Amino acid sequence: MSKYDYLIVGGGLYGSTFAYKARQNGKKCLVIDRRTHLGGNIYCEKVEDINVHKYGAHIFHTSDKKIWDFVNSIVEFNRYTNSPVANYKGRLYNLPFNMNTFYQMWGVTTPELALSKIEEQKFEAVTWMKNKGIAVPRNLEEQALALIGRDMYETLVKGYTEKQWGRKCTELPAFIIRRIPVRFTFDNNYFNDPYQGIPKGGYNKLIDGLLFDIETKVNTDFLINRDYFKSIAETIVYTGPIDEYYDYCFGKLEYRTVSFENEVLECSNYQGNAVINYTEREVPYTRVIEHKHFEMFGSDIDKCPKTVITREYSTEWKEGLEPYYPLNDERNTLLYKKYKELAENENDIIFGGRLAEYKYYDMAPIIKAVFNYWK
Repeated sequence: MSKYDYLIVGGGLYGSTFAYKARQNGKKCLVIDRRTHLGGNIYCEKVEDINVHKYGAHIFHTSDKKIWDFVNSIVEFNRYTNSPVANYKGRLYNLPFNMNTFYQMWGVTTPELALSKIEEQKFEAVTWMKNKGIAVPRNLEEQALALIGRDMYETLVKGYTEKQWGRKCTELPAFIIRRIPVRFTFDNNYFNDPYQGIPKGGYNKLIDGLLFDIETKVNTDFLINRDYFKSIAETIVYTGPIDEYYDYCFGKLEYRTVSFENEVLECSNYQGNAVINYTEREVPYTRVIEHKHFEMFGSDIDKCPKTVITREYSTEWKEGLEPYYPLNDERNTLLYKKYKELAENENDIIFGGRLAEYKYYDMAPIIKAVFNYWK
């Protein structure tokens, strides 16, 4: 008989939540991870008594009260509200696009004036396309111009998007930006979800709670010794790259990746906000994260005399780097379908999570996917 009901490959949010639900159902699990730590990309490092999001900023948000109540049953979440700011050539704009943004852009003070300005610029863009014989936007640039007009596009979308994807907007497919949220209220809350926040004490507390009393091993690579690991468990839960599992037999899936440049500063408050996007193409990084603002508010900010910032650089993925964002273009979509067909023929393995399913996942949908399995 196998020693474990489930061998879970990857101790990120999907694997940890799966282990938690399996244990609730009386199953015995082993969670392994080839990194030196558990938690996957939500892992935090303590620097100067500040929880630094090692693999990029993560803000939990959901409209599902069941999911919100679940994570808060593991660790209490704070009241952090994501309100990013855009910096374009030294001028600051609130995000998402709202009345504050429109006032900063054009000086308009009412929804009627803002809507009129946007419609005017959208009309100019659509008229230009019609004169060129373009019935449907052919690329991201044309799509964005038809949605929000030239001022908003060139100031807040173009440079950031080209840095993020490493390609000109005219070379990116239109579907990437089919809709752009536009609000005619003075509301800087980025998410529409009613529930959002950060675990008090950082995401490691969430992972520790999910994996409480469950056997785990780090520095352990499933693929190096897969025959052994398959022999000790009834079912494998695999959260790594699906193409790597199949030894890239059809070729490698493509991703964008992110590199991080951390700096400890001798001040209590560097930029006054957790997230500032740099939308100018000539600035090499996409955004600067100041981590203390995720968990410290008001006078608590000054009680910590130092701060930690992270500059994020978007780059093309290559072997040895962490894969972050799937390139869901036609080539990669067709390639993933081939791997998915192989996976669907497996009887004793579950593929789950962003790498195994080759899709971008927010945190709440990951938990929901695990819940759906254990219905």
